[in-house]
Amino acid sequence: MSDYMETNNLEAQFVICVSNDGYAASLEVRKVYRLIPDARAAERSLIRVIDESGEDYLYPARYFIPIELPQAVVKVLSLAA
Repeated sequence: MSDYMETNNLEAQFVICVSNDGYAASLEVRKVYRLIPDARAAERSLIRVIDESGEDYLYPARYFIPIELPQAVVKVLSLAA
């Protein structure tokens, strides 16, 4: 997972939440979240995403799976952020 989070390309990256244990108010299971690359967080097995508050926070990386989306979907989701 950390290789994915350390990529430095400029294209928006997304992950899907597969667990929200302890963070039910902040994360929705099966929801797509925008990834904010953070190499320091990845070193600690954490991932930075924009959560339900609209702010970026760190969560356990194991709660997410990276996903590839069609370019048209990435464009729409990037505009919404």
